[in-house]
Amino acid sequence: MYIIAGLGNPGKQYEGTRHNIGFAVIDELADAYNINMDMAKHKGICGKGMIGSNKVLLVKPQTFMNNSGECLREVLDYYKEDVDNVLVIYDDICLDVGRLRLRPKGSAGGHNGIKSIIAHLGTEEFSRIRVGVGDKPKNYDLADWVLGHFPKEQLDDVRAGIDKAVKAVPVVLDRGIEEGMNEFNAK
Repeated sequence: MYIIAGLGNPGKQYEGTRHNIGFAVIDELADAYNINMDMAKHKGICGKGMIGSNKVLLVKPQTFMNNSGECLREVLDYYKEDVDNVLVIYDDICLDVGRLRLRPKGSAGGHNGIKSIIAHLGTEEFSRIRVGVGDKPKNYDLADWVLGHFPKEQLDDVRAGIDKAVKAVPVVLDRGIEEGMNEFNAK
């Protein structure tokens, strides 16, 4: 079974923020593949289903971004899954709004949610889909930026990025992260 985790923060006040784009992708995957996100367990909201011929568990950690690894560790331990079957979807301020960057592994790159996952899983070797949310303006606080909402003029690009991420997931599951990188990485 594949564990697909979208990162974000729980609570209405964080809906639609840059940091919650991982949650938005999970919501769209759930809708596209008729997966009920109806299980509150492992410090997350989860839903089991199928994406093509692949069994999946969609996960939205409810630990707040900086502790996302707690949820993923519990999920992997409970289902006895290997980190090779993990795909994490999250925001990236180094990419233009709506652009994707898929990777088979890597450092946290300053992202606290990924730092937590690396610490709890004990490895950097898990696949990820990074969704661009745009760089913060000069002299702007990073926390304020990632917890802020997208301006109206960027909503089409945000929607396009979410849609591309949803399309990238079955490619990664069926054909591997390398194929996904070839097809979806920002040029």
